[in-house]
Amino acid sequence: MTTTQGGSGEMSKEHLDRLMENLGKVEVLSRRLVGVMSNKTGHNPALDGPNQELFARAALSYWNEALRNPARLLEQQVEFWSKSVLHFAEAQKTLIGCPTDEAGNEGPADRRFSNPLWDTHPFFSFVRQQYQTNAAALRDAVQSIEGMDEKEKRRLSYFADQIADLLAPTNFLATNPDALERALETDGQSLVDGLENLVKDLEANDGELVVRLADEKAFEIGGNIATTPGDVVYRNRMMELIQYRPATDQVREVPIVLFPPWINKFYILDLKAQNSLIKWVTEQGYTLFVVSWINPDTSYSDTGLEDYIEDGYLAAFREVKAITGSAQVNAVGYCIAGTTLSLVLSLLKQTGDNSIKSATFFTALTDFSDQGEFTPFLSNDFIDGIETEVKRKGVLQSYLMARTFSYLRSKDLVYTPAIRSYMMGETPPAFDLLYWNGDGANLPGRMAVQYLRGLCQSNDFAEGGFDLMGHRLKVSDVDVPLCAVTCETDHIAAWKDCYRGVQKMGSKNKTFIVSQSGHIAGIVNPPSKNKYGHYTNTDLSLPADAWFDGADFHEGSWWPRWEKWLSKRSGKKVPAPQMPGDSEHPVLEPAPGSYVKKKASL
Repeated sequence: MTTTQGGSGEMSKEHLDRLMENLGKVEVLSRRLVGVMSNKTGHNPALDGPNQELFARAALSYWNEALRNPARLLEQQVEFWSKSVLHFAEAQKTLIGCPTDEAGNEGPADRRFSNPLWDTHPFFSFVRQQYQTNAAALRDAVQSIEGMDEKEKRRLSYFADQIADLLAPTNFLATNPDALERALETDGQSLVDGLENLVKDLEANDGELVVRLADEKAFEIGGNIATTPGDVVYRNRMMELIQYRPATDQVREVPIVLFPPWINKFYILDLKAQNSLIKWVTEQGYTLFVVSWINPDTSYSDTGLEDYIEDGYLAAFREVKAITGSAQVNAVGYCIAGTTLSLVLSLLKQTGDNSIKSATFFTALTDFSDQGEFTPFLSNDFIDGIETEVKRKGVLQSYLMARTFSYLRSKDLVYTPAIRSYMMGETPPAFDLLYWNGDGANLPGRMAVQYLRGLCQSNDFAEGGFDLMGHRLKVSDVDVPLCAVTCETDHIAAWKDCYRGVQKMGSKNKTFIVSQSGHIAGIVNPPSKNKYGHYTNTDLSLPADAWFDGADFHEGSWWPRWEKWLSKRSGKKVPAPQMPGDSEHPVLEPAPGSYVKKKASL
C-alpha cells in the first residue's frame, strides 16, 4: 500500500523511488514487447476462427426465425432488458445504503468469481451479474436458431462460448478485484512482473502468445522426471526404442511394446516414480519397450502415416522380436498412436503377419462419425487453413495444436493461467503435468493432412476403408485379442466414440474399460493413489448408454485389471535379461534418450 508523510497526502520518498523504479522497468519491457511483436512470424488467420460464412448463416437463420416468430424474439429481448435494469437498480440501492435482495447478489458456483467483492461491492456485483446475463443471452440466442445444420450449430455454439469466456470481466485489470488488490498490495510490482511474464512468453514463441503453464526451470527430463532406468537400444529417423531394465528376477516371455502419441512426449507415462505406468509395468514382471518419437522439423514435411508405420511400428516390432527372441509382442497404443496401431493391425492381417499377440488401446478413436468437441476444428475452412499453413511451413507447429486443445478447456488452460501470470505477476507453478502439457511436438505436414482429411473428416477407416501402403485398411480387420481403456470425462477421445470403434473391430475377444476422470488423469491412475475407479461390462453389443447403465463399478485403478488380462497373453515366466539390447543392439544411451529432449522448432 502507499504511504504518506504526516497525513499530507504526499508520497513517501521510499514509495516514490519504488514507483519510479517500476516505471523504468515498464519502459524497458515495453520496448521488448514492441520488438518481439514487430518480428512476429505469424500463421494462417484461418486457424484463429471460422470464416465469416458461419456467422452469416447464423445471422440469416436468426433473422428468418425472428420473422416467423417475432413474439419469441421479443420475449428474449424483454427478459434481457428486465434483468439488466434490475441489476442496475440493485447497484443503485447498494450505493445509497439501502438493503438489496440477498439472493440476487449471491455469486455463482464459478471459481472466477470467488472473491467476496463480486457479491459485496456494488460495482463488481453489477459487472458480474451483467456479464452473466450477457453470456446467457448470447448462448440462448444460439440455441434458439432453427433450420441450421447441426454440425454448424455446434461450431457456432463453441465460438459463442469462446466469445463469452474472452469477455469475462476477470480478464481485464479494471474489472478484476483480485488483480487490483494485488497491484495495491505490491505498489504495482505485480503488474511489472506480469508484463515481464508476458514478454518472456511472447519472446519464447516468436511473438505468438502461448501462456506458459508451468515453471520450466523446475524440471529436467531424465533428472527429476522420466527417470525409470532403461536404455536406448535402437534409433532411426522416426523414433528411439527404449528398453526398460527389469525390476524383477523373472519376466513374462512375451514383451510389451508401447507407442505413445507423437503430438506430445512419452514421459506422461513416466513423470515421477509415484505415478509412472512405465515403472509399474516393469515391477509387474514384464519386458517393456517404449517408442520415443522424433520431434519433426521442416525436413519432415513429406513424412506421412506410412512412415510412422514403417519406421515406427513395424521397425519396433522387428527389433523387439530380434532382441527378445519372442515370435510375438503385446502392443499398446495411446491416443493417436492407438488409432494408428489399429491401422497397423489391419495391415498385418492383410499381409499374413501374426506378430501381435494382443493389442491395448488407451483412449484411441477409430470411428470419427461423431466428432464431438472437435467439431469446430474439423470443418473445411479450418482444415483448409491447416493445409495452407503446412504447405508454407512444412509442419503443423506444436503451439497451434496445443492452443486447439487448450481452448477446449479455455477457463482452466488459457484465461486462469494468463490472469495469474500477466495480471497477478505470479510465477507459473512447478507442476510436472503442466510442464509436460507445454512440451509439445510438431506434426509433419503430410501426416497431419492425411489424419485430418482421411480419418477424421472422411472417416474412411470405419466406413469403406482407408487407402495406405497399397492396402485398403478397415477397422473390421482388427481381430487380435484387445483391451480398450477409455475415460469417462475425456474431452479429446470421448469414451462413447471409442466404444463405437471397438464395436466395429473384428476381434472375438474384447475387453472394454471406462476409467473415471479425463484423457490424462484417467490413464495415469496408479493403484497406490486409490483415486479413480472404473467401469466394466462384458456385453459390447449394447448401445453405449445401455452399456454404461449395466456396467459394474470397481473402486481403484484399472491398472491391476489390465495386468491380469495381459498376463494371460504374455506366456510363461523366464529369467529376466541381464542387459538391455544384444550384440546387434548395443546400448546407444541411457533412457529417456535424446529425441524426447528436442524442443519443437522449425
